[in-house]
Amino acid sequence: MNALLELRDVRAAHENITVLHGVDLAVAAGQVVALLGPNGAGKTTALRVAAGLHPLQSGRLLLGGRDMSGAIPAELARAGVCLIPEGRGVFPNLSVRDNLLMMTFTGRSRAEIEERAFTRFPVLARRSGQAAGTLSGGEQQMLALARGLATDPAVLLLDELSMGLAPLVVTALYEQVAEIARQGVAVLVVEQFAAAVLGIADHAAVLVRGRVERQGSPDSGLRDELSALYLGSSV
Repeated sequence: MNALLELRDVRAAHENITVLHGVDLAVAAGQVVALLGPNGAGKTTALRVAAGLHPLQSGRLLLGGRDMSGAIPAELARAGVCLIPEGRGVFPNLSVRDNLLMMTFTGRSRAEIEERAFTRFPVLARRSGQAAGTLSGGEQQMLALARGLATDPAVLLLDELSMGLAPLVVTALYEQVAEIARQGVAVLVVEQFAAAVLGIADHAAVLVRGRVERQGSPDSGLRDELSALYLGSSV
């Protein structure tokens, strides 16, 4: 399976302290890859490297086989990479419709963006005039996803989608993520809590202290090994 997004032997640092020690990770079109690990393992740094938001010390970032190491976030975004950061990234004082309106920079009309968003997330249609900051956490995450999908990404990067949300809401959101992948998008999901994402993941990698300690299919015994690989997991 050809990788659409690939990190090869990636090393990265914060203030001269190396936090990623030769990470190898690949995501193919139509695939959901879960990047798991405890707090401080380097998961978000790996995601930010993939989005061009954090510099490489060494190694390579490849997109569709093309070396994009050192590319700025705008270049990667134009190439089809979309990051939905932890904390959802919506504009709380703007209405749902105005949050979506801002995505018309992609060249799509307001009507088209709203139709796609409201078809995928009907609750947003019912909340269209409501300030985003007054939505529930799950609804804000739906809006963040809808905004990201308006860019028609080839690669979707998700950071802690489940944070602060009820389990039923998380399950519904990840069902949508699985559907996005089925449409051919390469999805890389960072999660601390494995149970939230392993049900839809095609592949999983466990990052511990900046190194990939284990990766493979979620059904390959990885679930059983997680608690041994790191403490504090919910599996």
